[in-house]
Amino acid sequence: MSSKADWPVIPAKLNAESQERKFFTEHEWLTIEAATARIYPSDQDPGAREAGVVRFIDRYLSGIDYIYASADGSGFLQMSGKLADAWRGRIADLQNKYRKGIRELDEIARGEFKRDFSELTPQQQDQVLEKISGKPKPKPVTLTDPAPLGTMLQGVSDDDMPFFEALALHTRQGMFADPAYGGNKDRVGWEMIGFPGPKSLADTNNCTFSVKEYFVKDFEWEDLIPQLKKGAAN
Repeated sequence: MSSKADWPVIPAKLNAESQERKFFTEHEWLTIEAATARIYPSDQDPGAREAGVVRFIDRYLSGIDYIYASADGSGFLQMSGKLADAWRGRIADLQNKYRKGIRELDEIARGEFKRDFSELTPQQQDQVLEKISGKPKPKPVTLTDPAPLGTMLQGVSDDDMPFFEALALHTRQGMFADPAYGGNKDRVGWEMIGFPGPKSLADTNNCTFSVKEYFVKDFEWEDLIPQLKKGAAN
């Protein structure tokens, strides 16, 4: 298989902030937008709604045109052959999973509150999401709280994930992925966590932007191996 650097680039068919629906119907769009807004709600900081997470998910589910952004951000890489076939199969499974999940959200909402999910209050939507996920709503997390078990081991693959887990993963990705993919509008996700981010993907390609300063530090060996520091002192 050739390197991604050799794959042809297809110019982006939509600008990053276009509201054009590529997969969802209008009702499905509003439903997923409402659900992501409860997974990453708006408070003193922008949430999933302001970041355009539903747009990120809509493009991801639309096929294989928005999977790999080109290195310079001018478009997306064109897949072909067995890899393209494999991706079409994965996306088809996700499309079915989302459509089934949206129907289930509405069925629970109508059964509990006599209205579609997107028409409920935020508190009622939380109750529906608790029911479909089978878990209580997580408590707010502060910077002083210890990290929940497994936080650092969260995967990035949606293979075989149930609907709610896939939706939660895609919500996180839409909040913090490069804006070229349709989410993280105006870089609100990056700004919220204090990450400067590149102005465009081209800046990462030509090394105008680098994260080296965040990872390459000068340390004294005693600080890295405290056991040896203690032994030397004795």
